[in-house]
Amino acid sequence: MSTSSPSAEAHNPAQAILPGATLGVLGGGQLGRMFAHAAQSMGYFTAVLDADATSPAGLVSHHHVRSGYEDPQGLAELARLCAAVTTEFENVPAAALNQLAQSLPVSPAGASVAIAQDRAAEKAHFVQCGVPCAPYAVIETAEQLAAVNDALLPGILKTARMGYDGKGQIRVKTREELVAAWNELKQVACVLEKMLPLAHECSVIVARSRHGDIVHLPVQRNLHREGILAVTEVYAGNLPAAQAEQAIAAAQSVAQGLDYVGVLCVEFFVLESGQLVVNEIAPRPHNSGHYSQNALDVSQFELQVRCMANLPLVQPRQHSAAIMLNLLGDLWFKDSEKAQTPAWDQVLALPGCHLHLYGKVDAKRGRKMGHLNITAATPEQVRETALKAAAILGIAAF
Repeated sequence: MSTSSPSAEAHNPAQAILPGATLGVLGGGQLGRMFAHAAQSMGYFTAVLDADATSPAGLVSHHHVRSGYEDPQGLAELARLCAAVTTEFENVPAAALNQLAQSLPVSPAGASVAIAQDRAAEKAHFVQCGVPCAPYAVIETAEQLAAVNDALLPGILKTARMGYDGKGQIRVKTREELVAAWNELKQVACVLEKMLPLAHECSVIVARSRHGDIVHLPVQRNLHREGILAVTEVYAGNLPAAQAEQAIAAAQSVAQGLDYVGVLCVEFFVLESGQLVVNEIAPRPHNSGHYSQNALDVSQFELQVRCMANLPLVQPRQHSAAIMLNLLGDLWFKDSEKAQTPAWDQVLALPGCHLHLYGKVDAKRGRKMGHLNITAATPEQVRETALKAAAILGIAAF
């Protein structure tokens, strides 16, 4: 069977791209790797564009185009190989997606990714969709900085672009701290968000087809530590039913407002009052959806394949209570300054533990190395096992 695909002109956008074709992804990280595994399990060939010779996705794909995201030759080669393309990284240049879209189906579209890349545009989209978000102000000039309403303090100053996992964010309590923070961020375009009394955080992952069909994963309750997702819990009762329904409806509204095609994660803050406010979107599969690999009958990565290949979307069904533990490189340095392999054998002796490592060559503190999905019949059982696994690995209890 050939691993090359016919030219994009041969594809009718309304037709399904069936197994045997090659599906491509911009970005070679762990999300691209898990996408490739899902596509391959369904019978597709895969191609990855990433400059890193040892990228996790590149190492497991049939084709690895080693170039930057904006390299015309690399993009042309990816387009030649593939019947459709997606992205695994929200900071892939939207222009690269737009260039590829001239010759083959691309999901999500460059326009959707561009909004997710700019906090100011993202907030404006939430407002347009009627989805509540934290009070905010856009700061691009000294005049806008001086005009900030005192009611937004204390707040969090965030760079409008290129911020993720807590990067590019500074908490400010006073106008003096706000000025200092903007200077520290090199006076780039920023968004100041009012700090709100949070009870916890949650997220919803939706998948939307080219025909406008939309399905969703169960609502995920999330715990972040130092700006990085640490724990996701998904089982009946993790959020009040009315709150969960509101989050799903809001996520669907955000996706429909973008005319989005693909997998989209919408993250929310749950306030102490019980009110939901949207925080941000990620135009790709998301850490908080990793549990779907072992607790649902259709994972977020299979949904990503279905969206880009124009295959039917089916509503995923959860068959097990689930908890996901994010595995950072710090775990390799728990007892030593020299990296040591964690006690995976002890963890895997626990029932319902599913280890997913990303094939990264070196463990580094703060680096995402993998995740552990724990499944069980009941919420009580899954929490008991997850806390045992966390204790073995040196992850703080939750």
